[in-house]
Amino acid sequence: MSVQLPFPNQRVAVVSITRHGLALAGRVVATLPGARLFAPEKFRAEAEAAAPGAATCYTGKTGDQVPALFAGFDGIVAIVSLGAVVRLIAPHLKDKEQDPGIVVLDEGGRYAIPMLSGHLGGANALAGVLAAALGAQPVLTTASDARATLAVDLLGRELGWTFDASHDEIVRASAAVVNDEPVALVQEAGSHDWWARHANGRSGPLPANLKRFERLEDIDPQTFGAVLWISHRELPEGWGERLAGRRVIYRPPQEVA
Repeated sequence: MSVQLPFPNQRVAVVSITRHGLALAGRVVATLPGARLFAPEKFRAEAEAAAPGAATCYTGKTGDQVPALFAGFDGIVAIVSLGAVVRLIAPHLKDKEQDPGIVVLDEGGRYAIPMLSGHLGGANALAGVLAAALGAQPVLTTASDARATLAVDLLGRELGWTFDASHDEIVRASAAVVNDEPVALVQEAGSHDWWARHANGRSGPLPANLKRFERLEDIDPQTFGAVLWISHRELPEGWGERLAGRRVIYRPPQEVA
């Protein structure tokens, strides 16, 4: 089975450091198009058998491979204990805009745990892909996914929308959503069919704290903890100050005539 990955360049590294983990690693590589297996040199025969033509074996410490993995791949699947992965990657972390999405799998293939860059890095989506392929349980700990509510930094992503907001504005808007504060959702452009496919799919209704509007001018910003504005327009005069610090602007692709 081959799948569409949640990364623009479809680059995924699969890391396994034990003989028993390599069998599972082979299944992962077969599932993810373009994925490459990384394993210690002492397991070369097993690695090449598990992922023919897609195995790289290294000498030395696994931790020494991390800089190249971070630089060369959008996602990393580690068949390594969660605690070990934390120690391996800790010195190399930058921020959620740059770090790859990392998913940890246990050797039994029972749990897929996104442990870094769940949203922007695509780890939550990758965990969902792996769970479906392996029959594993995805362990999602991000608040929006645990509660099946709106993920502010993923709204419209599957439709090609981009967003304009500072880090602090994303944090404030996300907190407003998950803490059930009133949030204005103003949609003036783009497909309205986004909720069912949002963040791996949502089956329930739109959260009650999200109030929908068709025009920005219809809202009173002071009554909302955050404003999510989907539009092709520039902010009307004076609205930059009125929404300062609590707005996220989404830009759907412009239709070509």
